[in-house]
Amino acid sequence: MDAFKHFKEFKMDVLKEIGNIGAGNAATALSCLLNKPIDMAVPKVKILRFEEVSDVVGGAEQVVVAIFFRVEGDVPGNLFFILTIESAKSLLRRLAGIDVAEDGTFNEMEISALNEIGNILTGSYLSSLADFTKLSMYPTVPSLAIDMAGAILSYGLLQYGEMGDDALLIDTKFVEGNEEVDGQFFLIPDPDSFSKIFKSLGVPLGND
Repeated sequence: MDAFKHFKEFKMDVLKEIGNIGAGNAATALSCLLNKPIDMAVPKVKILRFEEVSDVVGGAEQVVVAIFFRVEGDVPGNLFFILTIESAKSLLRRLAGIDVAEDGTFNEMEISALNEIGNILTGSYLSSLADFTKLSMYPTVPSLAIDMAGAILSYGLLQYGEMGDDALLIDTKFVEGNEEVDGQFFLIPDPDSFSKIFKSLGVPLGND
C-alpha cells in the first residue's frame, strides 16, 4: 500500500504512542505475573512490507519461537510475537526464573510460560490499539511454533488465506536490571483492515 510511504511524522507518532502505552501496560502485567519489577524500553515502531518480516528476525531460514494469534473483531488480521531461540531462553531464565536447558528444546512448562507472556504482550498492545481506534480487537487462543521464520509465516498464510501487504512492527525490549531481551511483535492486518485502523485515527491515506 504505497500510501504508507507518505506518512508525515505525526502519523508515525500515533503508532509510537500506541506502542509506548502497550509496552507500559505489558510491563505492569508481567511484573504482577512474575512478582518482580520488569521494565520495557521505549519500543521502535514502524510499518514494513509483509515480505520483510522474516528479514527482521534473521531471515526466512532462521529458527525462531513464534507465538501466533488470529485477531478477530472490527479489523481482523494475524499477530505474531517472535523471539530467537536464544532470546526465548533468556526471557525464561532471566525474567521468569526458570532453569532452562541450553539446547534448542523447550519443555511443557517453558512453552506454557512463553504462551502466557505472549498472551500478556499481545493483549496489552491490542487493547492499546483498540482504545485509540475505538475498534473491537481481540486475539484467539495462541499457538506456539518453533520453526524457520519463513515456514511459520507460510503456515499463517495457509491457515487464514492471504495476509495484508503491510505489517506493524513493535520492536520489544524487556529490561531487568542490566539485562535486556529482544522480541518482535508483528500485527499483519487483513488487506482491508489497515485502512480501517488509520481511518478511525483520522489519518488520511492519500499522498498528503
